[in-house]
Amino acid sequence: MATAKTMEVRQHQPSRWRRNLVLLACALAVAIVAFFWGRMRETSLASTAYSAQTACLCRFAASRSLEACEADPGVSRPWVTLSEDVASRSLTARVPGIAEQTARWSPRGGCMLEPWSD
Repeated sequence: MATAKTMEVRQHQPSRWRRNLVLLACALAVAIVAFFWGRMRETSLASTAYSAQTACLCRFAASRSLEACEADPGVSRPWVTLSEDVASRSLTARVPGIAEQTARWSPRGGCMLEPWSD
């Protein structure tokens, strides 16, 4: 009588050093973001405020299209996106997940930034 040998299928697990290296890389990335977060936030707030103010003037005072304003080198900033609300005559500049600033147009006061809320 023949006996059947059962072979165990052993799943390959990553070695501990590889897992620890990935964990170390993740911890390092979190530490770098935490270290530079304040500077990134301040720079993003200033960039969005500048872009919102300038794009609002371009869009509503100069009556240009939003696309034309976005293409203007004085308005465009890296990582800043612009959106408009035609009904309230406002323009919002955003750095996703970090900062947002809105400028509203009025014929008497021009483009006024909304107060920052921290």
